Amino acid sequence: MSFFSKLKDRLTRSSSKLEQGLDAIVEEGVEDAPAEPEIPPAPEPPAPEPEPQAPPAPRPEPTPEPEPAPAPRAGLLDRIMGRPAPDTAPRRVLDDEMLEQLEELLIASDMGVDTAQRVAANMAEGRMGRRLSTPEIKRIMATEIARIMEPVARPMPLTPQRPQVVLVVGVNGSGKTTTIGKLASQFRAAGKSVVIAAGDTFRAAAVEQLQVWGDRAGVPVMVAPQGSDPASLAFDAITRAEAEGADLLLIDTAGRLSNRADLMEELAKIVRVIRKKDPTAPHNTLLVLDATTGQNALTQVEVFQKLSDVSGLVMTKLDGTAKGGVLVALADRFGLPIHAIGVGEQIDDLDAFDPEEFAAALVGLDA
Repeated sequence: MSFFSKLKDRLTRSSSKLEQGLDAIVEEGVEDAPAEPEIPPAPEPPAPEPEPQAPPAPRPEPTPEPEPAPAPRAGLLDRIMGRPAPDTAPRRVLDDEMLEQLEELLIASDMGVDTAQRVAANMAEGRMGRRLSTPEIKRIMATEIARIMEPVARPMPLTPQRPQVVLVVGVNGSGKTTTIGKLASQFRAAGKSVVIAAGDTFRAAAVEQLQVWGDRAGVPVMVAPQGSDPASLAFDAITRAEAEGADLLLIDTAGRLSNRADLMEELAKIVRVIRKKDPTAPHNTLLVLDATTGQNALTQVEVFQKLSDVSGLVMTKLDGTAKGGVLVALADRFGLPIHAIGVGEQIDDLDAFDPEEFAAALVGLDA
């Protein structure tokens, strides 16, 4: 199964209500449309008086006529000639009321008020007063969503520095550890030498999970005693990666709530210590976001960006209860690169972000 197929299946099945909402909006407009006025039938003229006629002459027996050939099935010629079938989908006039309903639907998909208004306004441009079907609205909506997201769809850049230090941050449960494991496996498969630093020194399960991924990908995982200073581990990991000539060093960090000042200060300390070893590091700071948190993801970006100079985003758990629209809001508001999105736990469930595929999956279109 292609990544788009998984994205479309899991995103629309588990979360996105855009498709059903669009159908309801169009059908409501069809039901509210005034019925065509009935034209009363014209009165029939009186029958003329019959004229007297001579008795008819005997008629010869009629020769039986051949039965007419059955009429071809409707649409058969069109199908043979490759002509499209007539469009019988219900349509609704795009007016102010329908535009407001579209905005509300986009807001309900976690897109946020500002972004929803922007998408709806772009959809309306040059189309007010036109009768639109649900498939047409889907295509228009997907085009406008993809247009917003196109500038931020960029893979994580590879730098000439060795090692390239990649710091991975995020709140508790966002999927950082799994994302690091998948990235390490994918970079290793692409021929890069990778080292992982298990910087979540407070959660034994996170270290064990990284070690499983490291064994699977053939990537070494540096660990430290539980409860030790994660900044010190990061410093030692850079030293080891330099000695081994590694291409990439992926540093995991403990999940931390964005409203906990002490935990956020600890993250700032990790960044300061890394820069003592290499003033240009970290070369990438990836913020992993859980799509199911909805609009709260916007607040997370604001806070982490101030403390750790976030350079790119990875959105996970689009296969959960997420509505998906928050990714559009993030692109519209911050313009940070979206490097990858995740739709599951398997290695191939994390892939580069494609705005057109995402927009199509979000509204229920095929690729």
